[in-house]
Amino acid sequence: MGTLSLSPSLLKFYKPFFFFSSIPHSTRPILFRSINNKKKLPSSSSFFCFSSSVGQSQPSTANSTFASKSEGQNLKGPSPELWLHNTMSKKRELLRPKVESKVGMYVCGVTAYDLSHIGHARVYVNFDLLFRYLKHLGYEVSYVRNFTDVDDKIIARANELGEDPISLSQRYCEEFCQDMITLNCLTPSVEPKVSEHMPQIIDMIEKILNNGYAYIVDGDVYYTVEKFPEYGKLSGRDLEDNRAGERVAVDSRKKHPADFALWKSAKSGEPFWESPWGPGRPGWHIECSAMSATYLGYSFDIHGGGVDLVFPHHENEIAQSCAACNKSDISLWVHNGFVTVDSEKMSKSLGNFFTIRQVVDIYHPLALRYFLMGAHYRSPINYSIIQLESASDRIFYIYETLHECESFLNQHDQTVRKDSIPPDTANIIDNFHNVFVTSMSDDLHTPVVLSGLADPLKSINDLLHTRQGKKRQFRIESLAALEKSIRNVLTILGLLPTSYSKVLQQLREKALKRANLTEDEILQKIEERAAARIQKEYAKSDAIRKDLAVVGITLMDSPNGTTWRPTIPLHLQEQQNNAP
Repeated sequence: MGTLSLSPSLLKFYKPFFFFSSIPHSTRPILFRSINNKKKLPSSSSFFCFSSSVGQSQPSTANSTFASKSEGQNLKGPSPELWLHNTMSKKRELLRPKVESKVGMYVCGVTAYDLSHIGHARVYVNFDLLFRYLKHLGYEVSYVRNFTDVDDKIIARANELGEDPISLSQRYCEEFCQDMITLNCLTPSVEPKVSEHMPQIIDMIEKILNNGYAYIVDGDVYYTVEKFPEYGKLSGRDLEDNRAGERVAVDSRKKHPADFALWKSAKSGEPFWESPWGPGRPGWHIECSAMSATYLGYSFDIHGGGVDLVFPHHENEIAQSCAACNKSDISLWVHNGFVTVDSEKMSKSLGNFFTIRQVVDIYHPLALRYFLMGAHYRSPINYSIIQLESASDRIFYIYETLHECESFLNQHDQTVRKDSIPPDTANIIDNFHNVFVTSMSDDLHTPVVLSGLADPLKSINDLLHTRQGKKRQFRIESLAALEKSIRNVLTILGLLPTSYSKVLQQLREKALKRANLTEDEILQKIEERAAARIQKEYAKSDAIRKDLAVVGITLMDSPNGTTWRPTIPLHLQEQQNNAP
């Protein structure tokens, strides 16, 4: 396992990525007013046209989930306008909940035998975002995310460490939960564990056997894939192309090489549970079928996970669930793309992964979350230091702008504020909300949303700092409305900190750690530079500024003195500027 470093020698292993540049113009929402609409809509409600990046028909939406720009409240009831890419149909489809106003969502969780890496972070940040957006639209969401705490990998790791497998997995389940809190992920509705659902798993296996889809060999139970004609419909693979369909070597006792284990007979030194077929433990795939059916039934709305789970895990889940209940039906299969390192999937098996803990040790967790949203969830995202630096720099700008705005507003009497705001400010807020709604409703296009923050943030800075902005009528009202509109969106994205000032201080501390400097040392450099300027030693002054810029510290001069803030290290800025 590698260690995280900022040294130039490490950077050569990563290919730079630039936020938003990978989103083609054809996928960006095009705003237009419907000339045929006879009913007059509020100014924040527009019709939108989407161009498809995958050749599929796209939605139009008539109702913004934001109400009036002065109130910023949600419209009553859930909005139907959420389109998600369905891996099964290979196209975007409109979410149509099976139960009105309610959504059932199951996401495959971690196999708990080690600390989670940022590939895991991408999965669970992505589905946390979907969870948040569904709740924002007004749906009552049952979000189930399991823990695999009984598995070959857990047993192998426990044997290495001389630990009890269940105790080891429990420890890593707790570590995972802490990582999710760190990344500002909401707690799912239910977090079931395999070890706590043996009766449900055994019951489902009995149903599959009774329905003729499985067979028993020496205490093992195997699923017969040839009995299920639709096997392969999710992944698009032919049966003859599929091999074991499981995590272990092919068993010669199988009727077909693709048959997979539902129940494994006990082996010496392994944990086991009693069953009708003798002591043993469940196969990998049956656990999710059993637990999703337990909490959501055999028919629910969304099943999600990383794209690596399409085959064999989710393919086998479909086969099992349909064999246990012929009415099994999941509306949308949603999968996120890989995090790559040097164009290879980040994974523990390849040894090219960085744990969440390693990354957030020197980068703020919200910078990591922002980075993970910087590419569309279905696209691969290439991990690199320059991306994390860019994300960190961007969120510092966002929170600094909002902090300055908040501080300004706190200094002014709210009772004298008017309800109205100027038309140009209203248009900026309106456009921002429209881009947010259309982009999120179009398969969660977060890069477009993040890019859309630029205009309202710029407007806040203009009102705070420019001569013309300071003279604007309804300046205070405009700032309050702009800050509120950004805050609403950041809340839904899971990017709103508890305190702007606190997160800014944390970002500074992380930058100091990366630069291997203390704040006192920076302040000393600022004093040395000020003395050099007084002595007209401009070369020395410039050298001090450049030395700090090299390690990601930029100095800012003003009539009130010199301050500092984190920035992208100079050599990375040059690399970014020279990129094709």
